[in-house]
Amino acid sequence: MHKLLRNRKLHLGGTTLALLVLPFVTDLLFGRGWVRIEDFALLYIMLALGLNIVVGFAGLLDLGYVAFFAVGAYTYALLASPQLGLHLPFWIILPAGALLAGFFGALLGAPTLKLRGDYLAIVTLGFGEIIRIFLNNLNAPVNITNGAQGISQVDAMRIGDFSLGRNQELFGFAIPSVHLHYYLFLLFTLLVIFVTARLQDSRIGRAWVAIREDEVAAEAMGINTRNIKLLAFVMGASFGGISGGLFAGFQGFVSPESFSLMESIMILCMVVLGGMGNIAGVVLGGIILVVLPEVFRNGAGPLQQWLFGKVFIDPESMRMLMFGVALIVVMLWRPAGLWPSTRRQRELEATGDAAEQDTVYDSGR
Repeated sequence: MHKLLRNRKLHLGGTTLALLVLPFVTDLLFGRGWVRIEDFALLYIMLALGLNIVVGFAGLLDLGYVAFFAVGAYTYALLASPQLGLHLPFWIILPAGALLAGFFGALLGAPTLKLRGDYLAIVTLGFGEIIRIFLNNLNAPVNITNGAQGISQVDAMRIGDFSLGRNQELFGFAIPSVHLHYYLFLLFTLLVIFVTARLQDSRIGRAWVAIREDEVAAEAMGINTRNIKLLAFVMGASFGGISGGLFAGFQGFVSPESFSLMESIMILCMVVLGGMGNIAGVVLGGIILVVLPEVFRNGAGPLQQWLFGKVFIDPESMRMLMFGVALIVVMLWRPAGLWPSTRRQRELEATGDAAEQDTVYDSGR
């Protein structure tokens, strides 16, 4: 027992050390641009974990999740830029963005409580597009969001005189801005993972799973399905709002183009590819779907040059082609995701066995 605890502590200590030195190692080996990609990976992991509450835990298909990302980002941009003349500190704006995103989550969830499957997907897709178009056109008759031009000169995140928007010197070492953002995003990502894990093991988490498996049976067992489903929408939306606020402070600019339907699809792919309902799998899916396209983007051109002596296909088009093929191969090979939850794995195996038995029965007839 003591040996097991000691091994776990060593494993945790090694993981922590690796996460702390990762941006410096990446900067040294691949360049600072890849540290920025790591920052975006952490933001998307937070988004995927929020969507996993709705899709993975509660079984509610949401194709408009990027709307909550947009709400958090625009909340930060409006309250920390010259657009409205306000420059509030980020530790006030970030919770405000999370609360506002949670409110919009309830706004979406309340009228869709009786919808499931394709119907819910269509409604949530429409909600995401409404938010994007609303932000794109909210520049007349009063200019609030600056329309398609977006909001620029967004204040960098700062605590007192310590700003993450410029390089800082700590203990005699110069730490670049992208590294500082990495540590902040890592802190929030670990916090989201902790909260999500606690929710999964709680009575609420078990109620979400019961609704996902059979909503009628869950209601018959005394679960208030209305409130539990609303809570899933609100919690997932709040995490999206936090990620959006961090995104706005990191970029210094937001526009409606950053919150298209493709972003929602990408976040959903992270959840499905990693393994719905499994926190570790969702984290893995977020890392892969942020890093893999960039690897294809940077490798497609040199690979063609090395093989054929010239570039036949534009690297951007090649990136999406290879990305799509990789997704298809993985989902054919691992339909439950790369790292599925034990419950999900058993469900798919039981479904496969039942389908095989039906096939044998039909062939016998």
